[in-house]
Amino acid sequence: QVQLVESGGGLVQPGGSLRLSCTTSGSIFSIAVMGWYRQAPGKQRVLVAHITWGSTTTYADSVKGRFTISRDNAKNTVYLQMNSLKPEDTAVYYCNKVPPPGPGGYWGQGTQVTVSS
Repeated sequence: QVQLVESGGGLVQPGGSLRLSCTTSGSIFSIAVMGWYRQAPGKQRVLVAHITWGSTTTYADSVKGRFTISRDNAKNTVYLQMNSLKPEDTAVYYCNKVPPPGPGGYWGQGTQVTVSS
């Protein structure tokens, strides 16, 4: 059974940092590429970073140089270190495989990140 549990979100001031974690079931983690997505209010969910099994990383331009994705294959866990946070980073953050599941596919509950003074 697929399981994704995101954690680590919260309220932070602009310029602050957060570290998100995503614990996954083995069945999905064994898929080579995992990613972090985010969905801001009123907007579609978008991919912001992804990582291969061998830890090759790719970032959206909006987060490049500020966010770092990593994975611990032994713990079936994916992380997202977010530095220099901006108000426009405010969103619910989700992890999932890349490419994402199709319509009706499984998503975890996500973790809310709010950047505000």
